[in-house]
Amino acid sequence: MKKFNVLIVGGGSTWTPGLLKAICSRQDTFPINRLVMYDINYERQKIIGEFAKVLFKEEYPDIHFSYTTDKEEAFTEDIDFVFVQMRTGGYEMREKDEKIPLKLGVIGQETCGPGGFAYGMRSIRDMIQLVKDVRSKTKDAWILNYTNPAAIIAIALQQMFPDDKRILNICDQPENLLRSYGRLLNMNERDFDPVYFGLNHFGWFTHLYDPQGNDKLPELREMILKNGFRPADYEQRDKSWLETYAMVQQMVRDFPDYLPNTYLQYYLYPDKVLKKLNPDFTRANEVQAGREKRVFEDCVRVAETGTAKDSNVVANDAHGEFILIVAESIAYNKGDNFIVILKNDGIISNLPDDAMVEVAASITSNGPRPYAVGEIPTFYKGLIEGQYAYEKLTVEAYMEGSYAKALQALTLNRTVVSAAKAREVLDALIEANKEYWPELR
Repeated sequence: MKKFNVLIVGGGSTWTPGLLKAICSRQDTFPINRLVMYDINYERQKIIGEFAKVLFKEEYPDIHFSYTTDKEEAFTEDIDFVFVQMRTGGYEMREKDEKIPLKLGVIGQETCGPGGFAYGMRSIRDMIQLVKDVRSKTKDAWILNYTNPAAIIAIALQQMFPDDKRILNICDQPENLLRSYGRLLNMNERDFDPVYFGLNHFGWFTHLYDPQGNDKLPELREMILKNGFRPADYEQRDKSWLETYAMVQQMVRDFPDYLPNTYLQYYLYPDKVLKKLNPDFTRANEVQAGREKRVFEDCVRVAETGTAKDSNVVANDAHGEFILIVAESIAYNKGDNFIVILKNDGIISNLPDDAMVEVAASITSNGPRPYAVGEIPTFYKGLIEGQYAYEKLTVEAYMEGSYAKALQALTLNRTVVSAAKAREVLDALIEANKEYWPELR
């Protein structure tokens, strides 16, 4: 069985230890010869890199592992897969993404609304450069991208690299939802045959078939309406995520046709959600005080004690495992079904062909083969068209350095709506992002 060479971009991410643990647990199904972690932040990555050395010594001694901040060392001709999870600006800029809009009376969230707009405008530059760096060495490596906001990044990469068929943008939130559905129905999430449509962080499950062909969605909907909704990893979730999952019951009650992606709460109930957000302590602060602190402390302890046997890092978190099973399906032409982000091209027949939609597809060594969705109802079509217009205008604002299109984008976003408020927020975000954004004229 071939062993693969893998590059992780964003090795200093708090999600990386879970990915490393998943690599160990799946070494028989996705064997790796060489694994390199790359990050521009040496100190963050070193903490996780030293953890990895101990972990691999105990659980995967055959792997050749290293971590680096040197592009020449990271980007090589023999890379098979690049797993990307970068965060341009780090938590410092994420905090500004969240707090600046909130101070001005608008939702502040990492990927939705003005925060997602700011994050997207920062991420486009680095993602384009990342693809150029990889392709300067190899045309064959698969680039599997987790970098947020995935919807905006997907549009930008499609525009810049329209003929590159080995870039696949993915998100673990539909996978997280499938795992939660499996827990509720006492099923393995891989046994589901899901039908899903939308944009990233803006979609719906319409059917959820079991191996016998029975649609489990009606049963699941009744369970959620009666008992509410909990994530599969409830015990590990921070307070804000539990509040997010609690909103699913409200969304299903108001719009019972389908089961929603949890992020839709920000667009369907912006006033209600805004009241719950603390402008002085946002999700960025919660992550730094919670998951980041726990993960880094665990990594330091493992490195100091020389053993990972009592580590709190789990191998089966959705983020780490999902990207690996997608890679496995590509590597061995398995054709397994996953929800991924693709150019529409008629998949959803009454949406623009150039929209980057999130749908179910069979993943093969020749790329994704999506399942047609057909026409979607007017309500969902209207929501998606407005959101896609915002995403497309955001990318155009970046590419053209256009203040007018940036203002149009934020005005269209359902978390903002007011043009006057959009201008106020935009001007504040421009000031905060001078180091990262192109000049908007």
